[in-house]
Amino acid sequence: MARKKEYIEAEVIEKAMNLFWRNGYETTSMHMLEKEMGINKFSIYASFGNKNGDFLESIKCYKQKLNKLILPLKNSNEGVAAIKQYFYDFVEFTKETEFGKGCLVTNTANEIGENGDEKIKTELVKFTNEVKQVFTQKLEQNTNLEPLKIEEQADFLIISMFGLSSATRVFSNTQLNHYIENIFKNI
Repeated sequence: MARKKEYIEAEVIEKAMNLFWRNGYETTSMHMLEKEMGINKFSIYASFGNKNGDFLESIKCYKQKLNKLILPLKNSNEGVAAIKQYFYDFVEFTKETEFGKGCLVTNTANEIGENGDEKIKTELVKFTNEVKQVFTQKLEQNTNLEPLKIEEQADFLIISMFGLSSATRVFSNTQLNHYIENIFKNI
């Protein structure tokens, strides 16, 4: 007879997500996951398969949290101004202390190499493309640019977002604000 789970998966995944977000994918060990999630490794394996499975679920959890920023952006009619507000909102979203934690996706992309797990790399690319698509839609709202120019600007913005994500970990709010303002001088 199967044992009944004594934990709520959504709660333990959120704990795992925060651990991965703070420490990175590679640095996070199964022992750290056990301690943070409050369940043993057998439960982790039974529910998520392995560390990679746990991480993939953590990415889903992260996406749900980030949707609080992405949905207003998607629903906005403000075009570029909405994207700029998203950048500012993202800085606040990352805050844990005086500095931010960056972006779980960006942190992981910076960390894993070409030999990284293919499912994880696929999820990172998928996530990034989804955000870029929203940027593209907003750029189309208030510009008369050719599709190629919109594509170039969307690429510029998603790469700038990667830079901002990393920068939240080490730079002050004033410096981050200067960075954001300079990004949007070119859009």
